[in-house]
Amino acid sequence: MTTTEHTEPTRLRMVAADSWRFGLIALIAFLTLVDLFATQAILPSLVTRFGVSRATMGFAVNASTFGMAVAGIAVALFGRGIDRRNGIWISLAILAIPTTLLSQTDNIAVFALLRVAQGLCMSTAFTLTMAYLAEHFSARQTTSALAAYVTGNVASNFFGRLMSAAVADTFGISTNFLIFAALNLFGAALVWFTLQKTSAMMRADATGGLARAAWKAPLQNVELRACFAIGFLILFVFIGTFTYVNFQLVAAPLSLTPMALGAVYFVFLPSMLTTPLAGRVASGLGPRVGVGATLGLAIVGLLLLLTPSLPVVLAGMALAASGTFLAQAIATGHVSRTASRDRAAASGIYLASYYAGGLAGSFVIGQIYDRIGWTACVAALVAVLAAAIAVARTLRTPAP
Repeated sequence: MTTTEHTEPTRLRMVAADSWRFGLIALIAFLTLVDLFATQAILPSLVTRFGVSRATMGFAVNASTFGMAVAGIAVALFGRGIDRRNGIWISLAILAIPTTLLSQTDNIAVFALLRVAQGLCMSTAFTLTMAYLAEHFSARQTTSALAAYVTGNVASNFFGRLMSAAVADTFGISTNFLIFAALNLFGAALVWFTLQKTSAMMRADATGGLARAAWKAPLQNVELRACFAIGFLILFVFIGTFTYVNFQLVAAPLSLTPMALGAVYFVFLPSMLTTPLAGRVASGLGPRVGVGATLGLAIVGLLLLLTPSLPVVLAGMALAASGTFLAQAIATGHVSRTASRDRAAASGIYLASYYAGGLAGSFVIGQIYDRIGWTACVAALVAVLAAAIAVARTLRTPAP
């Protein structure tokens, strides 16, 4: 048998293994974050149920991002001593508790607190998974793995919103949350049976320093600080856009029904196809140009949201989603490559910045929407993305 005949089966096995790994990581990401954005698809129904303003309901729904930010910092400070697999599956199992309780409450304050609790669990699982990927794979594999994780995040936006709108419209809001609690438990079981324990690897990474020392190095790194700021601004825009565009879609002249509102989120489908290309975009263009180009695409999408035509608005939503998700994947990969040590800390700070931006976007854009209107919201969102592009100019292409 020739060398070529020997290597071909080996190559096919490697391709199959990479495909399996990509799919598994994407599924774990989907089950980790499916609760985060799915509730946005039923915002108009929640406003009716709780009898509050659109800005108040939008802030309560996105209160999960506060929990995400807090947990990101906590993992950055104390994540070194946590076994990755156990931390991930336990977080997902606990996540089912506040998700279940959301089906029972009619109090807006309790609703917001339960969303914060969801965010704490989701962010812990998310941050530990990012650290697991960075520690468990080679540099080349890590880029692909992180792209897979962001792809799963995109899928959670798409299928989560679609499922939430369909279930809530057919069976009611309470049943909707119970189904998502079941997904949380399935995610915990999947992690338990598929991820390997990494305690030995973590002990090798630990230096025995004080917990607060873990985050000093990332904050002193100019490249990482830029990524943290970009992450903040990206989710500011994403949350601000896809929370309040719902109210535009159900209002005249578009006047969509709740079921049709869920179907609108097929606009995330292109993002599922483009986000896995983030590694190639970053390699070909570099992080500075890559982030600038993808966020420029998102700006074009935002401007299309000002038209009264549903097809044009849907195209704008698709461009905004694709651009922000690609930029997020590039920034996430750059954090992983730049943080040679304390990757859990760097990932935690990035996630904290990212989700703090989401909470800020929910609040600021909500106030602008209720007080001034949608056109002013789009203008503010475009300005924020322009600021992110300016920050990205400080990024450098890493050495091979």
